[in-house]
Amino acid sequence: MSQNENKPSSSAELGGPVQDFLAYCEAEFERRRDSGEESDEASYKEAMDLVVRKFQALDEGKGL
Repeated sequence: MSQNENKPSSSAELGGPVQDFLAYCEAEFERRRDSGEESDEASYKEAMDLVVRKFQALDEGKGL
């Protein structure tokens, strides 16, 4: 799975902390998948998307 498959498409124009966060999420997602332990992938992605939307709101000056 490529790194872009888990990224919300609108996060592409954001840089810095958002890209660092997405890289961390991708690594953690892969680690959890490879661990063999049960995990809730849908909830993980939902939480990740929520954080990215908050970053976007801050970037657009809307605040949290």
